Amino acid sequence: MGSTGQSHPRNSQTLLNVAYNATLTWANPVLTELEKQIQIPMFGEFPIELGITGKEQAVLQRFKADARYQRMFAAAFPAEDEKISYKTIVYALASFVRGLVSFNSPYDRYRNQIDPNAMSESALRGQRLFFSEELECHHCHTSFNLTASARTTNTTFPERPFFNTGLYNTDGKGAYPSDNEGVKALTNDAADMGRFRPPTLHNIALTAPYMHDGSMQTLDEVIRFYERGGRLTPKGPNKGDGRLSPLKNGLVAGFKITDQQRQDLIAFLHSLTDERFISDPRFSNPFVN
Repeated sequence: MGSTGQSHPRNSQTLLNVAYNATLTWANPVLTELEKQIQIPMFGEFPIELGITGKEQAVLQRFKADARYQRMFAAAFPAEDEKISYKTIVYALASFVRGLVSFNSPYDRYRNQIDPNAMSESALRGQRLFFSEELECHHCHTSFNLTASARTTNTTFPERPFFNTGLYNTDGKGAYPSDNEGVKALTNDAADMGRFRPPTLHNIALTAPYMHDGSMQTLDEVIRFYERGGRLTPKGPNKGDGRLSPLKNGLVAGFKITDQQRQDLIAFLHSLTDERFISDPRFSNPFVN
Protein backbone atom coordinates (compact mmCIF):
# COMPACT_ATOMS: atom_id res chain seq x y z
CA MET A 1 0.00 0.00 0.00
CA GLY A 2 1.47 3.33 -1.06
CA SER A 3 1.59 6.58 0.91
CA THR A 4 -1.60 7.81 -0.79
CA GLY A 5 -3.51 4.56 -0.26
CA GLN A 6 -2.91 3.15 -3.72
CA SER A 7 -2.46 -0.62 -3.82
CA HIS A 8 0.53 -2.13 -5.59
CA PRO A 9 -0.13 -5.23 -7.75
CA ARG A 10 3.15 -6.80 -6.58
CA ASN A 11 3.99 -8.48 -3.30
CA SER A 12 6.85 -6.72 -1.50
CA GLN A 13 10.02 -8.83 -1.49
CA THR A 14 12.52 -9.46 1.26
CA LEU A 15 15.60 -7.22 1.30
CA LEU A 16 17.63 -9.99 2.89
CA ASN A 17 20.78 -10.68 0.81
CA VAL A 18 19.53 -8.22 -1.82
CA ALA A 19 23.15 -7.27 -2.60
CA TYR A 20 23.57 -10.67 -4.28
CA ASN A 21 20.56 -10.38 -6.60
CA ALA A 22 21.48 -10.35 -10.27
CA THR A 23 18.40 -8.24 -10.98
CA LEU A 24 16.07 -6.23 -8.77
CA THR A 25 12.26 -6.30 -8.52
CA TRP A 26 10.11 -9.16 -9.74
CA ALA A 27 10.24 -8.65 -13.48
CA ASN A 28 12.81 -6.15 -14.73
CA PRO A 29 15.73 -7.85 -16.53
CA VAL A 30 17.76 -4.65 -16.86
CA LEU A 31 17.42 -3.20 -13.34
CA THR A 32 20.63 -4.38 -11.67
CA GLU A 33 21.79 -1.49 -9.42
CA LEU A 34 20.32 -0.72 -6.01
CA GLU A 35 20.94 3.00 -6.45
CA LYS A 36 18.63 2.96 -9.47
CA GLN A 37 16.03 0.62 -8.01
CA ILE A 38 15.68 2.66 -4.81
CA GLN A 39 14.51 5.69 -6.77
CA ILE A 40 11.53 3.82 -8.23
CA PRO A 41 9.48 3.61 -5.01
CA MET A 42 10.66 7.10 -4.08
CA PHE A 43 9.60 8.91 -7.24
CA GLY A 44 7.47 6.43 -9.20
CA GLU A 45 3.85 7.32 -9.95
CA PHE A 46 2.45 4.13 -11.48
CA PRO A 47 1.70 3.07 -8.81
CA ILE A 48 2.49 5.70 -6.19
CA GLU A 49 4.58 4.22 -3.38
CA LEU A 50 6.46 6.83 -1.31
CA GLY A 51 4.93 9.63 -3.39
CA ILE A 52 7.82 12.11 -3.36
CA THR A 53 7.23 13.38 -6.90
CA GLY A 54 5.87 16.90 -6.72
CA LYS A 55 6.88 17.21 -3.08
CA GLU A 56 10.65 16.92 -3.49
CA GLN A 57 11.65 20.02 -1.54
CA ALA A 58 9.15 19.49 1.26
CA VAL A 59 10.37 15.94 1.87
CA LEU A 60 14.03 16.94 1.67
CA GLN A 61 13.43 19.74 4.17
CA ARG A 62 12.28 17.18 6.76
CA PHE A 63 15.79 15.72 6.78
CA LYS A 64 17.57 19.07 6.66
CA ALA A 65 15.60 20.29 9.68
CA ASP A 66 16.43 17.21 11.78
CA ALA A 67 19.55 17.70 13.95
CA ARG A 68 20.21 13.95 14.05
CA TYR A 69 20.24 13.67 10.28
CA GLN A 70 22.40 16.78 10.00
CA ARG A 71 25.06 15.10 12.14
CA MET A 72 24.79 11.71 10.46
CA PHE A 73 24.89 12.97 6.88
CA ALA A 74 27.87 15.24 7.68
CA ALA A 75 29.73 12.24 9.12
CA ALA A 76 28.79 9.90 6.27
CA PHE A 77 29.45 12.31 3.38
CA PRO A 78 32.21 14.72 4.46
CA ALA A 79 33.34 15.36 0.86
CA GLU A 80 29.90 16.36 -0.39
CA ASP A 81 29.19 20.09 -0.63
CA GLU A 82 25.49 19.38 -0.10
CA LYS A 83 25.41 16.86 2.75
CA ILE A 84 21.69 16.15 2.62
CA SER A 85 20.40 15.61 -0.90
CA TYR A 86 18.53 12.93 -2.80
CA LYS A 87 21.91 11.71 -4.04
CA THR A 88 23.18 11.11 -0.50
CA ILE A 89 19.82 9.73 0.66
CA VAL A 90 19.93 7.12 -2.11
CA TYR A 91 23.54 6.25 -1.23
CA ALA A 92 22.61 5.89 2.44
CA LEU A 93 19.65 3.63 1.68
CA ALA A 94 21.71 1.49 -0.69
CA SER A 95 24.46 1.15 1.91
CA PHE A 96 21.96 0.03 4.54
CA VAL A 97 20.23 -2.62 2.45
CA ARG A 98 23.54 -4.02 1.19
CA GLY A 99 24.31 -4.76 4.83
CA LEU A 100 21.20 -6.94 5.25
CA VAL A 101 23.19 -10.15 4.91
CA SER A 102 21.98 -13.43 6.39
CA PHE A 103 23.78 -16.78 6.30
CA ASN A 104 23.35 -18.17 9.81
CA SER A 105 20.23 -20.31 9.48
CA PRO A 106 20.29 -23.98 10.60
CA TYR A 107 20.62 -24.88 6.90
CA ASP A 108 23.60 -22.55 6.49
CA ARG A 109 25.31 -23.91 9.61
CA TYR A 110 24.73 -27.49 8.48
CA ARG A 111 25.74 -26.84 4.86
CA ASN A 112 28.94 -25.07 5.89
CA GLN A 113 29.81 -27.86 8.37
CA ILE A 114 29.62 -25.52 11.35
CA ASP A 115 27.01 -27.57 13.20
CA PRO A 116 26.23 -31.13 12.01
CA ASN A 117 23.17 -31.20 14.29
CA ALA A 118 21.67 -27.89 13.17
CA MET A 119 18.89 -29.47 11.10
CA SER A 120 16.22 -31.90 12.26
CA GLU A 121 15.77 -35.29 10.62
CA SER A 122 12.57 -34.04 9.02
CA ALA A 123 14.36 -30.98 7.60
CA LEU A 124 17.15 -33.19 6.24
CA ARG A 125 14.60 -35.38 4.49
CA GLY A 126 12.99 -32.24 3.11
CA GLN A 127 16.36 -31.01 1.90
CA ARG A 128 16.86 -34.21 -0.11
CA LEU A 129 13.43 -33.75 -1.66
CA PHE A 130 14.12 -30.09 -2.43
CA PHE A 131 17.34 -30.88 -4.28
CA SER A 132 15.94 -33.93 -6.07
CA GLU A 133 15.33 -34.13 -9.80
CA GLU A 134 11.80 -35.35 -9.13
CA LEU A 135 10.68 -32.09 -7.53
CA GLU A 136 12.98 -29.71 -9.50
CA CYS A 137 12.86 -26.98 -6.79
CA HIS A 138 16.60 -26.38 -6.85
CA HIS A 139 16.71 -25.41 -10.51
CA CYS A 140 15.07 -22.07 -9.73
CA HIS A 141 16.13 -21.76 -6.08
CA THR A 142 19.79 -22.69 -6.24
CA SER A 143 23.29 -21.49 -5.32
CA PHE A 144 24.35 -19.96 -2.00
CA ASN A 145 21.39 -17.56 -2.01
CA LEU A 146 18.78 -20.13 -3.04
CA THR A 147 17.85 -18.31 -6.21
CA ALA A 148 19.11 -18.83 -9.74
CA SER A 149 19.27 -15.05 -10.07
CA ALA A 150 22.46 -14.37 -8.16
CA ARG A 151 25.85 -12.77 -8.51
CA THR A 152 29.01 -12.11 -6.50
CA THR A 153 32.09 -9.99 -7.13
CA ASN A 154 33.62 -12.98 -8.92
CA THR A 155 30.61 -13.61 -11.17
CA THR A 156 31.48 -13.10 -14.82
CA PHE A 157 28.09 -13.86 -16.36
CA PRO A 158 25.36 -13.56 -13.71
CA GLU A 159 22.25 -15.63 -14.22
CA ARG A 160 19.18 -13.49 -14.81
CA PRO A 161 16.39 -16.03 -15.18
CA PHE A 162 12.67 -15.34 -15.17
CA PHE A 163 10.06 -18.11 -15.10
CA ASN A 164 6.38 -18.61 -15.84
CA THR A 165 5.17 -21.06 -13.18
CA GLY A 166 1.60 -21.50 -14.38
CA LEU A 167 0.10 -19.35 -11.67
CA TYR A 168 -2.46 -18.01 -14.15
CA ASN A 169 -3.92 -18.91 -17.53
CA THR A 170 -6.84 -16.56 -17.94
CA ASP A 171 -7.44 -17.08 -21.66
CA GLY A 172 -6.25 -20.63 -22.28
CA LYS A 173 -3.18 -19.19 -24.02
CA GLY A 174 -1.16 -18.42 -20.89
CA ALA A 175 -2.35 -14.88 -20.12
CA TYR A 176 -1.83 -13.30 -16.71
CA PRO A 177 -3.90 -10.46 -15.19
CA SER A 178 -3.39 -7.30 -17.24
CA ASP A 179 -1.83 -5.33 -14.37
CA ASN A 180 0.75 -8.04 -13.62
CA GLU A 181 2.10 -9.60 -16.80
CA GLY A 182 5.70 -10.01 -15.67
CA VAL A 183 8.61 -9.33 -18.03
CA LYS A 184 6.14 -8.85 -20.91
CA ALA A 185 5.14 -5.48 -19.46
CA LEU A 186 8.62 -4.23 -20.33
CA THR A 187 9.47 -6.15 -23.49
CA ASN A 188 6.00 -6.45 -25.04
CA ASP A 189 7.11 -9.91 -26.14
CA ALA A 190 4.26 -12.42 -25.84
CA ALA A 191 6.75 -15.12 -24.85
CA ASP A 192 7.57 -13.13 -21.68
CA MET A 193 4.00 -13.29 -20.38
CA GLY A 194 3.97 -14.35 -16.71
CA ARG A 195 7.74 -14.56 -16.33
CA PHE A 196 9.01 -13.47 -12.90
CA ARG A 197 12.32 -13.74 -11.06
CA PRO A 198 12.63 -16.44 -8.39
CA PRO A 199 13.31 -14.79 -5.01
CA THR A 200 15.73 -16.07 -2.40
CA LEU A 201 14.22 -18.61 0.00
CA HIS A 202 16.27 -17.47 3.00
CA ASN A 203 13.82 -16.64 5.84
CA ILE A 204 10.95 -17.72 3.58
CA ALA A 205 8.90 -18.97 6.54
CA LEU A 206 8.70 -15.37 7.79
CA THR A 207 7.73 -13.62 4.57
CA ALA A 208 4.15 -14.65 3.79
CA PRO A 209 2.19 -14.00 1.63
CA TYR A 210 3.88 -15.69 -1.32
CA MET A 211 4.22 -15.40 -5.10
CA HIS A 212 4.68 -12.18 -7.06
CA ASP A 213 1.17 -10.98 -6.25
CA GLY A 214 0.89 -12.29 -2.70
CA SER A 215 -1.90 -14.63 -3.74
CA MET A 216 -0.80 -17.57 -1.56
CA GLN A 217 -0.84 -17.43 2.22
CA THR A 218 1.07 -20.52 3.41
CA LEU A 219 4.04 -22.67 2.48
CA ASP A 220 1.70 -25.66 2.31
CA GLU A 221 -0.36 -23.86 -0.33
CA VAL A 222 2.77 -23.07 -2.35
CA ILE A 223 3.98 -26.68 -2.26
CA ARG A 224 0.58 -27.99 -3.33
CA PHE A 225 0.61 -25.51 -6.22
CA TYR A 226 3.90 -26.92 -7.48
CA GLU A 227 2.69 -30.47 -6.86
CA ARG A 228 -0.17 -29.82 -9.22
CA GLY A 229 2.09 -28.23 -11.81
CA GLY A 230 0.13 -24.98 -12.03
CA ARG A 231 -2.83 -23.38 -10.28
CA LEU A 232 -6.48 -23.99 -11.03
CA THR A 233 -8.62 -20.88 -10.57
CA PRO A 234 -12.16 -22.24 -10.93
CA LYS A 235 -14.05 -18.94 -11.07
CA GLY A 236 -13.77 -15.19 -11.12
CA PRO A 237 -12.00 -12.79 -13.50
CA ASN A 238 -8.80 -14.85 -13.41
CA LYS A 239 -10.51 -18.16 -14.09
CA GLY A 240 -8.26 -20.69 -15.79
CA ASP A 241 -5.97 -23.70 -15.38
CA GLY A 242 -2.32 -22.71 -15.13
CA ARG A 243 -1.23 -26.32 -15.48
CA LEU A 244 -2.36 -26.18 -19.12
CA SER A 245 -0.60 -22.91 -19.93
CA PRO A 246 1.51 -23.16 -23.11
CA LEU A 247 3.85 -20.55 -21.63
CA LYS A 248 4.55 -22.40 -18.38
CA ASN A 249 8.18 -23.34 -17.79
CA GLY A 250 8.91 -27.03 -18.27
CA LEU A 251 10.46 -27.29 -14.81
CA VAL A 252 6.97 -26.89 -13.32
CA ALA A 253 5.79 -30.33 -14.33
CA GLY A 254 4.10 -31.42 -11.12
CA PHE A 255 4.96 -34.32 -8.82
CA LYS A 256 3.46 -36.66 -6.24
CA ILE A 257 4.49 -36.69 -2.60
CA THR A 258 3.00 -38.00 0.65
CA ASP A 259 1.68 -35.88 3.50
CA GLN A 260 4.83 -36.71 5.47
CA GLN A 261 7.06 -35.61 2.60
CA ARG A 262 5.13 -32.36 2.35
CA GLN A 263 5.74 -31.75 6.05
CA ASP A 264 9.43 -32.58 5.57
CA LEU A 265 9.65 -29.98 2.82
CA ILE A 266 8.06 -27.40 5.09
CA ALA A 267 10.52 -28.35 7.86
CA PHE A 268 13.38 -27.76 5.42
CA LEU A 269 11.99 -24.34 4.47
CA HIS A 270 11.75 -23.45 8.16
CA SER A 271 15.40 -24.44 8.55
CA LEU A 272 16.22 -21.45 6.31
CA THR A 273 15.20 -19.01 9.08
CA ASP A 274 18.12 -17.03 10.52
CA GLU A 275 17.06 -16.14 14.06
CA ARG A 276 20.21 -14.11 14.68
CA PHE A 277 19.48 -11.93 11.66
CA ILE A 278 15.90 -11.11 12.62
CA SER A 279 16.96 -10.09 16.14
CA ASP A 280 20.10 -8.17 15.13
CA PRO A 281 19.96 -4.73 16.84
CA ARG A 282 21.70 -3.16 13.82
CA PHE A 283 18.46 -3.61 11.87
CA SER A 284 16.05 -2.54 14.59
CA ASN A 285 14.14 0.73 14.76
CA PRO A 286 16.83 3.40 15.40
CA PHE A 287 14.32 5.88 16.76
CA VAL A 288 13.38 3.81 19.84
CA ASN A 289 16.92 3.35 21.18
